[in-house]
Amino acid sequence: MTTASQDNSTATPPPVNLDDGKYAFFFDVDGTLAEIQSEPDAVTIPSQVRDNLKLLADHCNSAVALVSGRPIVQLDKLAAPLVLPAAGVHGAELRDVAGNLHRVQLAEGVASALQVKLETAMEEMPGTLLETKGMAFALHYRQAPQFEKQVLALAESAVAEFPELTLQPGKCVVEIKPHGIDKGAAITAFMQHAPFNGRTPVFVGDDLTDEKGFHAVNGLQGISVKVGEGASAAHYHLDQVTDVHDWIAKISLQLQQDKTGKEFTL
Repeated sequence: MTTASQDNSTATPPPVNLDDGKYAFFFDVDGTLAEIQSEPDAVTIPSQVRDNLKLLADHCNSAVALVSGRPIVQLDKLAAPLVLPAAGVHGAELRDVAGNLHRVQLAEGVASALQVKLETAMEEMPGTLLETKGMAFALHYRQAPQFEKQVLALAESAVAEFPELTLQPGKCVVEIKPHGIDKGAAITAFMQHAPFNGRTPVFVGDDLTDEKGFHAVNGLQGISVKVGEGASAAHYHLDQVTDVHDWIAKISLQLQQDKTGKEFTL
């Protein structure tokens, strides 16, 4: 693990003493817990990772949440049989530890009108994919990178027509979502309620969509971890998804073998 600094210098992260119950964990999914695939439906979280997340959640009094651009229904499918608190669609959907669901809604007619506009335009760009999320849309061009400029222009025209919406660029995708919705706001909301409140947040993510989450966690004196290449506000860095899996496995091993409360290094 290295700090996300300009000189890419190696550093040991601060120790995390899980046995004092003071940490809350937030994980992005695509590119963090799961390898990115050409099709969103092809993504999976390995069973051993799900088992280790359950162990972590049990130990932290359920202060473990998924924070993703995916809808919560998809997160539940990926994490099954594990059901965690979750922020879906970058926080437009929030489900707390008790299962209460809060969802942002667009004004009547906006979603349907926007879907028609986007579907019509993207039909002219073979290989692109429109993902509809109810109150948000993801315009994928991973399999058709030649249409990047056209997809971005389409998204910009959409938010110009519907000013209550804003853009969120990502890896080979641009998302259209309601204003004021982001992963930083979602994590901040979680941190105001049990079992997250009073703990130090740890957030692991990989994409531009995770940067506001890193800023929020940094502001709360937490631990922010960027997965993969690229400049980031995150204080720490992991090279790839398998490193995230190994890190979670290390925590799992700690919980199974060491019940003494000793500190260990991330």
